[in-house]
Amino acid sequence: MVIKICGLTRVEDVDAAIAAGAHALGFVFAASPRRLTADLAAPLLARVPAGVLRVGLFRDQERDEIDAVLDRLALDVLQFHGQEDGAFCESFGLPYLKAVGMRQNPSLPRAEREYAGAIGLLLDSHAGGERGGTGETFDWRRLPALAKPVWLAGGLHAGNVGVAVETVRPYAVDVSSGVESRPGVKDAARMNAFVKAVRQAGERIREVENT
Repeated sequence: MVIKICGLTRVEDVDAAIAAGAHALGFVFAASPRRLTADLAAPLLARVPAGVLRVGLFRDQERDEIDAVLDRLALDVLQFHGQEDGAFCESFGLPYLKAVGMRQNPSLPRAEREYAGAIGLLLDSHAGGERGGTGETFDWRRLPALAKPVWLAGGLHAGNVGVAVETVRPYAVDVSSGVESRPGVKDAARMNAFVKAVRQAGERIREVENT
């Protein structure tokens, strides 16, 4: 299962996330306590080894602003958190994730159709168009079966991610505030505990499937 740690702002946190076993790291370029400029992000991305995805998060930003980041930084995946339509998301020529805010009970089949080119839907607990990182969860039990890979976010931490994984069986889990000591400052022990909890849940799922 893919583990993404989002909202990284410090070199030491990038190093700790990689050491913990994260498969993808998220860097926020939208309005947020974790927001980075391209200049601030460059030394962080330089620490990310091959095989770990560098994900850039945007929300309802002008094309020129996104292009300016892409001109400076080598991102692997774009993550859109606003009201962007599918054509806009696809127009940058990079793999992308589309965040769907679950607070207002959106139509996920409709989102799959609108964002047919997305590599996955990132299901978060905010309302549509709002920023994530709120630390709130949503009711995982009400998710329908989806054709696209589900990247599960919203209020995850080491204490609940195991239940989330066993309930949803997502392709990936995404954590930000759940591994922080304060907004934008990650805690190495919490990151390690989160990764361990995800792996343990995966082992439990395999045991059930093999019985």
